Amino acid sequence: MEATLITRAQSASTNEQVPFERELPDSLDRLMELAHNFWWSWSPEARDLFRSISVTLWRRTDHNPVLMLRMVTEDRLQKLSNDPQFLTRYNHLLASFDEMLHTKKTEMTKHYPALAEKEVAYFSAEYGLHSSLPIYSGGLGVLAGDICKTASDLGLRFTAIGFMYPRGYFDQRITTDGEQLATYNHIVPVNVAIEHRFLKTGEPAIVSLPLESPDDLLHLQIWQVRCGRTRMFLIDSDLDLNKPWNRDISTRLYGGDQEYRLRQEIALGMGGVRVLKLLNIKPDVWHANEGHVGFMLLERLRLAIQSGMNLQTATAYVRNSSLFTTHTPVPAGHDSFPFPLIERYFAHYWPQLGLDKETFFELGRHHEVWGEGFNMTALSMNLAGQSNAVSKRHAEVTRAMWSSHLPERLTSVTNGVHIPTWIAPEMSMLFDKRLGKDWGEHLNDPAYWEKIDKIDDVEFWETRQHCKASLMSFIASRIRRSWQAGTLTTAGFVPAGAVLDPSILTIGFARRFATYKRATLIFHDLERLMRIVNDPIRPVQFIFSGKAHPADEGGKQMIKEVYSYAKDPKFAGRIAFIENYDMHVAKNLVRGVDIWMNNPKAPLEASGTSGMKAGINGVPNFSILDGWWLEGFKGNNGWGLDGSTTGTQAEQDAADATKMYETLEREIIPLYYDKGSDSVPHGWVQVSKSSTKTVIPGFSGERMVGDYISQLYANAV
Repeated sequence: MEATLITRAQSASTNEQVPFERELPDSLDRLMELAHNFWWSWSPEARDLFRSISVTLWRRTDHNPVLMLRMVTEDRLQKLSNDPQFLTRYNHLLASFDEMLHTKKTEMTKHYPALAEKEVAYFSAEYGLHSSLPIYSGGLGVLAGDICKTASDLGLRFTAIGFMYPRGYFDQRITTDGEQLATYNHIVPVNVAIEHRFLKTGEPAIVSLPLESPDDLLHLQIWQVRCGRTRMFLIDSDLDLNKPWNRDISTRLYGGDQEYRLRQEIALGMGGVRVLKLLNIKPDVWHANEGHVGFMLLERLRLAIQSGMNLQTATAYVRNSSLFTTHTPVPAGHDSFPFPLIERYFAHYWPQLGLDKETFFELGRHHEVWGEGFNMTALSMNLAGQSNAVSKRHAEVTRAMWSSHLPERLTSVTNGVHIPTWIAPEMSMLFDKRLGKDWGEHLNDPAYWEKIDKIDDVEFWETRQHCKASLMSFIASRIRRSWQAGTLTTAGFVPAGAVLDPSILTIGFARRFATYKRATLIFHDLERLMRIVNDPIRPVQFIFSGKAHPADEGGKQMIKEVYSYAKDPKFAGRIAFIENYDMHVAKNLVRGVDIWMNNPKAPLEASGTSGMKAGINGVPNFSILDGWWLEGFKGNNGWGLDGSTTGTQAEQDAADATKMYETLEREIIPLYYDKGSDSVPHGWVQVSKSSTKTVIPGFSGERMVGDYISQLYANAV
């Protein structure tokens, strides 16, 4: 049965929660509709309109218009409904919104005619669209969100499948001792731009699938998220229909033990396929983002056989229309399950494929450190006709890691970022003024971005200083709010960044705190770092942020170590740790610091995208040459360091730290502080401009999705 979203009145008899419908003045009756499409998160006009409703509430809600519209007073709405200037802006925005929804972009028909009318289904365990919907943990999810947004911009027919984790990913607090506290808070649906999906009969849209046996049914309700023109359907097991032990399968992102993960991945992969079938969506291309969703391929194989195909024909059918993206060269990042556990959940399933146990096991067999296991990456590579890594270097590492499972051709599509989401408002206004308001139509044109050099150095530098001032204001506001809420003690003021100085060279490091990312590498030689930080003429300050997985003791210890240095008076308040890293924090950091630092253990950085987000904003990268930066570094747009790969880990760390100190002392710090009579460091501005003009066309989301379309999607139809 086809499903559709129906109104509050129509669904009143179902007792199911539906989107909050606040009574709005007639002249503003589509404000909530605008708020329920994440298009506002990358539309400057939409964000400006919502901000003008209430600057205070906009900030208090961390830029969440749905929650803000619930909180704003009736008097304020009535006043706006009679404000000619606001109504003019509102109606102009509605016209742009409707045009976006109903007008096809010419890019698809002009540049990608093979995909113009084709449907792509994209499966991912997490999506980072906005901090108000915390169903992402880090780069994988934010990348998936950027792909969804870019697909909308291009007009690609794109449907995303994922989980609506009722408790999302955790909120982080840091104690005065530097311990990470993880708190999982329930997502309140009426406060977020999500909606239940209902059938035309008024009943909630639900799919079911067996777990350990045909009688052990798991029921999954469907939520819809609107992301521009991209449709996203999120599934959730928190239903009274389910047995108590099945209700929590989708409770939180990456939680629980091995069996919990297996049950979750069955629900996502197989349940996602059933969602598309219920909604009568018939994809031409099926894209598996990481092995977490690999069971999608198995379920497609089962359905193909059920339709009358033999195993060989069904396998070819699935392979020809499927592709798989792997994101990590770290072995622990590839989910694998013991065969006895797989047998418990699939003994009733493999007969439907016409397979016996051993043949089924071969689909995912891979040697693990604890023996052989059923590996989700191996399964995905075996059943997807095309596979790709996320940078050229990562492709080399992947070929070595998975030589026995790779198809004949493995390609690489280097990650990119959604420019409208990550560009600073100050930089966007500068581009509008000096490049033309159509600069967003030239994201893939390197020649166009050479015009950056024509912008006056003083104006470019002042724009960057405005970005930095915005970051410092953001940090001060967070400290104030935390103090007011009673979650910050006086002992936490300095570590939280209360005494950061906007006139000082500011280095940012923000990402997931995994041990291979080496967040503490810069502290390798404390005496040397103290001299750098406390130089009386050319001081330096560092801002850190990031979460460690609650089960990652090594990552949590790194946070504790950084926090201890942030408290140490010997560093004079020039080390800060911003807690509860999310997309909102990330936007402020990548836009506002002076330089972006990244020092993973090579070659374990598959790609990385935080440095791209900094680079588009004129923030040069200071990074190990690994992942995307190996391709992005041009010699004049930042600093690239060869990561050591020989000797013990301690020897490699020492060598890399020494290179970092030397580069800081000899190149970065002198260039930043070498200011002319106009108080502008012209040499630094040239590096900053080069960063902007190379990273935008080279690592935009449009370039990335265009590569997926031309190199992979076109081959799968």
